[in-house]
Amino acid sequence: MKRFLRLPSTYIAWPFLFACAITWFAYDFPAGYLQGMVLLVIGAAGIVLVDAFAGIRLPSVARFRARHYIGSREALVALIFAAVVVVFCGLDLALFPIPLIDNPASYATMEPGREHVRHISSLCWTLPPIGVLCARQRGLRNALIAIGLVFPVLVIDRNRIFAALFSFALVILFRRDPHRPLPWKSVSVIGVIGAAVFSVLGAVRSGSLDNVKLPFSALYLASPQSIKWLVLYMSAGPYNFASMVAKGYADTSILISQLVPLSGPPATASIPFDAANINVGTEFLPFLLAFGPVGAVASMLLLYALLLWSVRRLRASMSLFSLLIFLRVAYVCVMSPFAPQAFIWTNAVFIVLCLFMQLFAALLPSRRELDLLHPIEPHAWNRTRST
Repeated sequence: MKRFLRLPSTYIAWPFLFACAITWFAYDFPAGYLQGMVLLVIGAAGIVLVDAFAGIRLPSVARFRARHYIGSREALVALIFAAVVVVFCGLDLALFPIPLIDNPASYATMEPGREHVRHISSLCWTLPPIGVLCARQRGLRNALIAIGLVFPVLVIDRNRIFAALFSFALVILFRRDPHRPLPWKSVSVIGVIGAAVFSVLGAVRSGSLDNVKLPFSALYLASPQSIKWLVLYMSAGPYNFASMVAKGYADTSILISQLVPLSGPPATASIPFDAANINVGTEFLPFLLAFGPVGAVASMLLLYALLLWSVRRLRASMSLFSLLIFLRVAYVCVMSPFAPQAFIWTNAVFIVLCLFMQLFAALLPSRRELDLLHPIEPHAWNRTRST
């Protein structure tokens, strides 16, 4: 299992194969839908094979534990960044309705200015890893973890709660004692909390599953309501992808809307989904609609290349911001069976911001350099001690 966590394919191929397996058991597929499923399975299996021979692996746990961020220049920059995110989380709650308390339907309503605030407050998932790695005081560490986990619940943002829990769990796994077993108890608790919160928020946000009209299998229909939400979340993307392959529908505007900044939300209402209220279709659906099956496979390989790039950067420097980039890329890979999050302009901005913060931290003078620039005279030090 320790070797499995170091494989890049763990974060992209195996989640896709798992989602396809769940989809297979959750639906009675109409004629022609299996072609799209086979396309996804072949792409994911190909990545597993390439990964086995590429030899690119995540750093060992010993390297993660040997890297101390507290008190470093990178930690200072990261804590300033975290403070900005916390301020925008507060603005989001103070200036606009709180969906969990006021109106669950308001989570998707972007009043004038809220969309811009949300671009920053949605980075709340970075707060738990920054708190664990950079905060010296326990109170500050716990506050950053709590804000990163509670804010997405208040705004009913299931994606952000998953991102925060995913990053939190990976940091725990990467920073564990290499001589002890994997901390499955802590990770399992995080997983159970995530599943429970997701199910509750799914019911609050979207209502009853009776309104979802899809060809569910008898096994799915016999499952408990909480399990149905999780299965639907994992399987709807591959199912809709397969339906678009079968229907041969094309629309380049979906891809343009997610790549061009401030071009507005994608017009998914025009896509002939089998259920209009379940409008997700994997990370690669926009490329399928724009360029066909070849474009979908190319985008899958491009996402794998992005993941390998993030792993190489992390191995090279073990920088805190390289770690944040990897956590983000790994998360969008894990969530690629559900919806587009990698090839969107906000994701590109976050990666560029991390690169800039890493450069800025490197340009800051270290504590030793400050001592050399402004040395304290011995008699001055004695006066300071005497006072």
